[in-house]
Amino acid sequence: MRITIDATSALLRSAGVKSYTYHWIRNLQCAAVEDEIRAFPKIAEFKRLNHEGSILSIGRTLPRIALLHAINLLGSGLLDQVIAGSDVFHASNQVWRAPRRAKLTATVHDMTCFLMPDLHTAGNVHADRNFAKRILSRADGLIAVSENTRQDAIRLLRISPDRIQTIYSGVADEYFDAQPVLRKRPYVLYLGTIEPRKNLDTLLDAWGMLKPGLRQEFELVVVGPAGWRSEKTISRLRSESTYLGYVPEADVPGLMAGATLFLYPSLYEGFGFPVVQAMAARTAVITSNSSCLPEIAGDGAMLVDPRSTAEIAAALTRLLESNSARECIAKAGRSRAEGYRWRTCAEKSLTFFHRIGSGTFAAGT
Repeated sequence: MRITIDATSALLRSAGVKSYTYHWIRNLQCAAVEDEIRAFPKIAEFKRLNHEGSILSIGRTLPRIALLHAINLLGSGLLDQVIAGSDVFHASNQVWRAPRRAKLTATVHDMTCFLMPDLHTAGNVHADRNFAKRILSRADGLIAVSENTRQDAIRLLRISPDRIQTIYSGVADEYFDAQPVLRKRPYVLYLGTIEPRKNLDTLLDAWGMLKPGLRQEFELVVVGPAGWRSEKTISRLRSESTYLGYVPEADVPGLMAGATLFLYPSLYEGFGFPVVQAMAARTAVITSNSSCLPEIAGDGAMLVDPRSTAEIAAALTRLLESNSARECIAKAGRSRAEGYRWRTCAEKSLTFFHRIGSGTFAAGT
């Protein structure tokens, strides 16, 4: 069976979706025995993961982006030619055309553009609505990265429940084996794009409510590239925290493992990669009690109302003042993270693709 997966995100500046695509394809290729896993546009090898730019050189990236635009402009016929011989084509929101000679599938990563459009750029909202209309509504089967995301898609897009299956994403092995990075002071870490949905201004307000002694003892370290509508927040980060900006992916596991706490009060997540990465690295986590995060974290994190500054501050105080409480949460988090291995995701995904190819797919059966 030949499965072609849209890997356009690997050529763009992207965070969570790029991580998913990069690790998913690599693990699918490792797990496939008799199947052939191809990338569209053609990428022979997925080397170093770089969230800030393409994994290929500019000279190799531009023709592939041009091909994508040509397909979107000229239609399904050109797509059929490019993916000729494929049994299944797995699309992303960069593709506007559905193939006519292959089964169509896609992954639903989150529904924030439908639930919280004000927290996204107009371009992102348009892309996701276009994706829902042109791809999700026509797909032979869909993957959701969490059950919460699956239920949101069923409710908001009126997708039949038997057309969408939950297959959890994974965590890179490097996080399970990470050696802690040591800084001059113990630190509380946030990692993620700096954008309104991540709720960093509330995080900073909560940090400012801590006892002066705690803020002197612990450093607040924020890692992540600038995103949409981030200028004012970054200005605060530079004066109220240690803001490191974008950190290369290879350096992140050690930074996660070295943190005293990981704090992630996001307003909505489809899966929540940073939370699971921190759990895998044996770091105690405080995260939101909304969207998929209670489902994903389970008892491996302390859950808080992300809109309550006082509740976040109280959780920080409790865990920073109690080694035993941190150790208990970190131990539970590590155990929970074992269920999110990429090889497991790849194996379940291959079963999904085989059922799509044979025409026997129905979620829940």
